[in-house]
Amino acid sequence: MIEHYKQFQRLLFEYKEHGVLLITINRPEVLNATDAQLHLELSTVWPAVDADPETRVAVITGAGRAFCAGGDIDMLEGQAGNFPAIAGLLKEAGDIVYNVVNMQKPLVSAINGPALGGGLAVALLADISIIAEDARFADVHHRLGVACGDFAVMIWPLLCGMAKTKYYLFTAEFLDGNEAERIGLVSDCDPGERVVARALEIADRLATGPQMALRWTKRALNNWMRVQSPSYDFSLAAEMLNFFSEDARESIQAVIEKRKPNFPSAQ
Repeated sequence: MIEHYKQFQRLLFEYKEHGVLLITINRPEVLNATDAQLHLELSTVWPAVDADPETRVAVITGAGRAFCAGGDIDMLEGQAGNFPAIAGLLKEAGDIVYNVVNMQKPLVSAINGPALGGGLAVALLADISIIAEDARFADVHHRLGVACGDFAVMIWPLLCGMAKTKYYLFTAEFLDGNEAERIGLVSDCDPGERVVARALEIADRLATGPQMALRWTKRALNNWMRVQSPSYDFSLAAEMLNFFSEDARESIQAVIEKRKPNFPSAQ
């Protein structure tokens, strides 16, 4: 265990050469689904990385065959109509996004498999994103009866334009790695077995480059995201408000019962 990161239970840390830090989401038995502890850690790890004197560049991936399968059912059940849970989630979800955006050091994501929820936020907000050809992801908020509030309103229009953003957010359709690269949502697409190695190669290149130049360029470019903060803040608040709706309750029950939801607002 690396002493600097000893408080993290759901993330593994490994130092590579030249100040590259490999972070692995480590719940492979549930496809790295996000429980309350992992959600907290995804919100707090980035300031810790920034404060780590041994790290110049971070790479994040998932253990096993998934990157992150989104919120687990226990977490979803605990949110609907639960004000204290929603208030805590509101802060953590905002921290995930803003702490990634504000982190000085470059972040590379190696999207090795399915990516949803808070994990997808980290994957696509990374400065450079490498995805496996057969990895599939979607923003599924509308399937849960809630507004798209994790991060998509901030970054998707910048990456792939408003037309594709509205199509994929409204329909909650899945994309594979090749399509994600084609429309500009990710930096590069590679065969699955090459994704982590490719991400580490890029990270090593950055780690041996001019550090302050990289960090200041990142800061300047990420101002494009900061400009979107009012839209993002509203979308996140709207998502949390939707968790008090009948649509959200019906959707979560449908997930438990493994059936298609019948949204009350559409009856």
